[in-house]
Amino acid sequence: MMSFDAGAVFAMGLNADGGSPLLQIVPFILILAIFYFIILLPSKRKQQKVQEFLENLKENDRVITTSGIYGQIAKINGDKVALQVADKVRIDVSKAAIGGYQGQPPVVESANP
Repeated sequence: MMSFDAGAVFAMGLNADGGSPLLQIVPFILILAIFYFIILLPSKRKQQKVQEFLENLKENDRVITTSGIYGQIAKINGDKVALQVADKVRIDVSKAAIGGYQGQPPVVESANP
């Protein structure tokens, strides 16, 4: 039969009480901090940038929707935008569907790859 030598376990740096509770929580706190700074914070900044863009839209802005429709804003009514896509052709789109200004990089990332 094998015998268990507790002295060897303690010599390797393991102790029976599991160590300080604070030292056990530190890795979890570090993981949460990394998650926040790498994923949540940039996402929050991007969302604020998009919200600011949508609030600053005005009539006669030349825009492109997230689905690729080019047009000029004819009228803004709350969350609905009347977009003039050709002479005497207007379509209503959601304000959230406006992806950016024509000729500039998109502010809103398209859902279609």
